[in-house]
Amino acid sequence: MTLAATTRPRSLSSYLTSAWIGDDRYDGLDAVFSEIAEGAKYIQVKVRSATLADVIGTTGEINVQGEIVQLSDMAASDKFVEALSDCGRVAAVGSEEIEDTVFIGDGAKQNFFEQMDPLDGSSNIDLAVSIGSIFGIWRREGDEPFTDEWLFRPGAEQVAAAYVVYGSSTVLILSTEDSVQGFMLDPNSGEFILTPPDLKLPTKCSCYSANEGNFKKLDGPTQQALTDLRNEYSLRYVGSLVADFHRNLLKGGIFLYPGDLKAPNGKLRLMYEANPLGFIVEQAGGAASSGTRRILDIQPEELHQRTPLIIGNKDVVEKTVSTMSGGE
Repeated sequence: MTLAATTRPRSLSSYLTSAWIGDDRYDGLDAVFSEIAEGAKYIQVKVRSATLADVIGTTGEINVQGEIVQLSDMAASDKFVEALSDCGRVAAVGSEEIEDTVFIGDGAKQNFFEQMDPLDGSSNIDLAVSIGSIFGIWRREGDEPFTDEWLFRPGAEQVAAAYVVYGSSTVLILSTEDSVQGFMLDPNSGEFILTPPDLKLPTKCSCYSANEGNFKKLDGPTQQALTDLRNEYSLRYVGSLVADFHRNLLKGGIFLYPGDLKAPNGKLRLMYEANPLGFIVEQAGGAASSGTRRILDIQPEELHQRTPLIIGNKDVVEKTVSTMSGGE
């Protein structure tokens, strides 16, 4: 019998039972990641049958971001809040779609809290463009009762992060310190299978991802930085953050959504977009910056705070940020 015939691919459940044995920082994290995976399975079914499931369109409401709420956004937010509430390990959940944090409980075993973008790029569902979900995970210290101070902790204090891509396949990326692991959903077994493991950014940057339509809104140094990237790399831009980030993580690349004259504070949200992806890219050997400082060092002041984001291969991020700041 061949090795291929006797070796079974490793499932997510198998990975989670052994990944952090003896490390108290991650006690209960397996339950959190398991519920994210279960929620992702539910969402990918809804995404793939969006028209039939009647989740295309808007609710007619405006969320805290000032954006029109998609039916799919609320369906995803509700599902992940429900799943994370049920796992018994999460004390509170913040969501892009909910103005205030959802408090679940502060029992002794509820030792994590999360910030999430439940469905990034949802306006692209009817266009068959890849979309995703993003999660930042912080550890609750001790058994102190819930306070707002829990929520305003910098990204450097995250213990883990994750994202899901719903596209030609459904991919789940999990990250803890010095570890980025990829899992792909097997539609036959319904299990997430470890592939690719131990992700690291390729040393060579292959592309840049930016909304070139905003070029005239940028200041001079930022225009120069974008021109430099244009002259050296191929443009690859989906317009769905998680899809652009995932491609660049696997192939090497830089994504940038800087502040501009109209929105100097940027467009993306610090707590549940920039921080989780910033954590993941650093564990994979990359870097994330606001253009003035490391993303993970920013002290949040608001739950739905926005930030510019430059993220990807470390050397290219550093060079781009230097140009944006007026350096050589």
